[in-house]
Formats: sequence, structure tokens, C-alpha cells
Amino acid sequence: MAITSTRIFSLFSGERAGTTLPALVRKLLAEQKRSWAGLSTGYAALASVRTRDVPCSGFVIALQFNPRRIVSTAADTSADAIRRRPCFLCIENLPDPQKAILYHDRFLILCNPAPIFPEHLTISSTVHEPQSIGSRFGVMLDLARDMSPDYVLYYNGPRCGASAPDHLHFQAGPAGVTPVERDAEKKQEFLRRFENVDLGVLRSYGRTVLAAETDSKEGMSRFFSSFVKQWQHTVGSDEEPMMNLLCGFGSKKWRLILFPRSKHRPDAYHKEGEARILISPAAIDMAGLVITPVEKDFLHVDAPTVEGIYNEVSFPEKNLSEIVAAL
Repeated sequence: MAITSTRIFSLFSGERAGTTLPALVRKLLAEQKRSWAGLSTGYAALASVRTRDVPCSGFVIALQFNPRRIVSTAADTSADAIRRRPCFLCIENLPDPQKAILYHDRFLILCNPAPIFPEHLTISSTVHEPQSIGSRFGVMLDLARDMSPDYVLYYNGPRCGASAPDHLHFQAGPAGVTPVERDAEKKQEFLRRFENVDLGVLRSYGRTVLAAETDSKEGMSRFFSSFVKQWQHTVGSDEEPMMNLLCGFGSKKWRLILFPRSKHRPDAYHKEGEARILISPAAIDMAGLVITPVEKDFLHVDAPTVEGIYNEVSFPEKNLSEIVAAL
């Protein structure tokens, strides 16, 4: 379906004098809160969410009790369910009041009506194409640069966190909010240099984390392509490896934080009754802001539970190191 002019709040095809993408985003958010009841309701609910810190072994995570996120956390992403439901990110299926910033004629920057952050965005392709980072990694880098220094980008793989694995999209939120962003500044251990990209890891962090930093878009793209190919070779599969990504831009450098995954949801997610823990880790959760849409989980999840979930869904650190060494 064609993009109608009534759907477009603004265009962005490059920074113009006096107009930055973060400034346009804030204008969009303000307008949508006034004109779209669904969004204003979502942000009113966000004002009453509860959070608490959970100190773990070597790191701290923040739990957020956010009942409106049940739709995403409990999403049925099976192939059959995807075939049966209309795609909620396709232009023709967006709520009538929802407007967008059209980014380089290829992506829609949208306000997320079930926010986790005070400024939470979904950035979706204008065409219905599968969730896949391969050919769109450069777009993520461009978005991170254009939305800096105020926002960071998140990507969820189609098999580990994307609630719409049939439609390419990113999320964005305020920079510096998640624990991993702060910890990557202080606790990162240098691993090696790949061309002009510095690679590091976070040790004793409960989950496997690889960080890459460079001032070269081409260098970051070459690293990521090489890394994915080596990972595919190691596991013997042509599928996109399971991963969550966080990407930011600051001090004229890109920083990519990669969470390699081996599993979508922990076993406890599939249990019955009181034994069930409704935590479905995606990029934001892996970054240390763990979303609990059920109050029972918010009240009772403790450090051993968090550490067990991270360990269960993460790709082993030893195997990651072998892939990086083989680049």
C-alpha cells in the first residue's frame, strides 16, 4: 500500500540546518501524545510502572513491572501464528492516528504505544520483508549516527525476541539507560583488533557479550559480515545466527554490543501455573532491563533466577571466543 501524506509527520533524508533527527522525533512524540489516544494511554501507564534492582554475581539488572508489555512478551511467533494474523507493522494495518517520520524513503519511525522507555520508538521497513539484519546492517549504523547522541538502536533476531519476525524493524530508546551501556564503558576487556575495529568482552557478566567499536562504518560492516559468516560456518547453518544487538554512536565512533544467543525462551517460560516465569529475553532484557509483565514475577524473581535465564539462553562464551579468534 502506498504511503499517504496524512500518515507522514515529517521527512528525514539527511540533516538540514537547524533540523536533527532527535529534534524531529521529540516533535513527533509530542504531537502523537496529543492526537493518538492509544499512545497517550500507553505513556500514562508507563508513569506507573515499578522497577527494582537485582544485584547478581558481577552485575546488576533492573526489573521493570510493565503489564502492557504482555502482548510482546507472550507473542506467538510460530510460523502458523504469523501466517494467520495481519502484520501489525504494515502501513495499512497501523492505527489510523499513528503517524511517522519517513526515513530516507525506506523506513518509518513510529512511536511505540506500549513503551518501556520515556521515549520508545519502533522503526519499520516501508515494505513487508522478513526480519533479517544481513543486508540492513548499514541502515542500523546510519540510524544510530543520525539519532545520536540521544538514542540507541536495538535489533532482535527473528528467532530470539522479534515479535514481528515477518517484518523488518528496529527499536530505539534513550542512550545510556540500560546497564550494559554503562558497564561496557567500565568493565570491557580488550580481546583483539579486527582491521580497524576494537573487539572486547564483558567477563563474569552472566551472559555472553561482545562489543565492537570503530570510527569507520565500512570497517564495522566488514567486521559484522565476517563475524556472521564465521559463526555460520562454525555451527554449520546458513540461517541468521540467533542474536540481539544494541548500537549507539558517540565521540565520532560506533559501538555495537552483540548478545549471541542459543535459545529464544528459557524453560521456565513454558511451565504451568506458579512455576511459570513470563520473561522472554530480547535485546532490552539482555542489556539488563528485564521486563516482567506479570506482578508475581516482578516480586519474586531473584539473582539465581536471572543468572539461570541468562546462562540458558546465551551462546557459550568459549565458543564465541573461538569464532572471534578465527576471523
